[in-house]
Amino acid sequence: MKSAPQLLLPFFTVVILTTFIGCGEKKKTIDTPEPSKTLISSKESRKVPDLIIEQPVGVSTPEGMTWIPGGEFQQGAASMDQEAMGHEKPAHRVAVDGFFMDITEVTNSAFKKFVEETGYITIAERKIDWEEMKKQLPEGTPKPHDSIMQPGSLTFQKTKGPVPNLYDFSQWWRWTIGASWKHPDGPGSDIKGKDSYPVVHIAYEDALAYCQWAGRRLPTESEWERAARGNKEDQIYFWGTEVGVLSKMANTWEGEFPVTNTQQDGYEKRAPVKSFAKNDFGLYDISGNVWEWTSDWYNTNYYNNVAATKQVQYNPTGAKTPYNENNPYTKEKVMKGGSFLCNASYCASYRISSRMATSTDSSLEHLGFRTVATVDMIKN
Repeated sequence: MKSAPQLLLPFFTVVILTTFIGCGEKKKTIDTPEPSKTLISSKESRKVPDLIIEQPVGVSTPEGMTWIPGGEFQQGAASMDQEAMGHEKPAHRVAVDGFFMDITEVTNSAFKKFVEETGYITIAERKIDWEEMKKQLPEGTPKPHDSIMQPGSLTFQKTKGPVPNLYDFSQWWRWTIGASWKHPDGPGSDIKGKDSYPVVHIAYEDALAYCQWAGRRLPTESEWERAARGNKEDQIYFWGTEVGVLSKMANTWEGEFPVTNTQQDGYEKRAPVKSFAKNDFGLYDISGNVWEWTSDWYNTNYYNNVAATKQVQYNPTGAKTPYNENNPYTKEKVMKGGSFLCNASYCASYRISSRMATSTDSSLEHLGFRTVATVDMIKN
């Protein structure tokens, strides 16, 4: 999976291209990453001044969250990872303060409560604004027919037979009118009896609205990877290096993608949270199930430029500006963790260092989020 798909309709083009470019290999171009709050020389990196490591005395853990100890770690592809994409390299040293993180992905139940209290309407449920959309497209792109320009989201559909070209994502992704967090598989589907499932079809703006209501925020990519990695330095998966136990550790795609899912892990699509093992820090579904938003802009060359400084990044917030050389018209954020669609032949994104670029207005049936809170955000 090294390049973006070419689709038949401009509308599908913008939706698909802004969603999946991030799994591809990247070329080198010039860009300047956003400076971290502090840069620490590698010689001083083992003793970071004022780094918050342990949970402060008197600061209680919010319900449904757990403390992620602060510390220094190597962000990016593990040295022995043969599946790592170019944009996961080079690995670089990062130090983050401790923080609280949701034990699970935000569930349908939690999101429903937010909607009931605020009346919020997600992007997937809103009328499409062509004037806003065309700003992300090449000049002169014709407006799609009104029958297509209807509220909806992207849903997955298995193919009838083997797919010789895994670069063409349009073979299994469909723009489904009526698909939303309430109807995750499209019209006719619902979330009755699925309160404990992760909420999906959540665009970046939707996640931010939830965070504001909950008094939380989205994790930075570095915070997310620190939390996911736990105490496993230079390991491929949150449990270590053994891929043979994947079906017991995460909800992914077993079998031939995108034709047959053997459901060796027990699930065809999304699974209830806490269905699989937790990591060192007590986080569930940090690998597989659904992708998770982070607050970092995606920039093709950010890792290269940060590594070139040869300095440890202290609480980095990612690239200053978004840029994807394969899709320069969109503004994309980094998402992490992989999903139930991840397969060794497709993207193997159940690895800790895996990352994708997704446009802020994109929503899909395998994309959700979890929130974090720093010490200064907690009121005791």
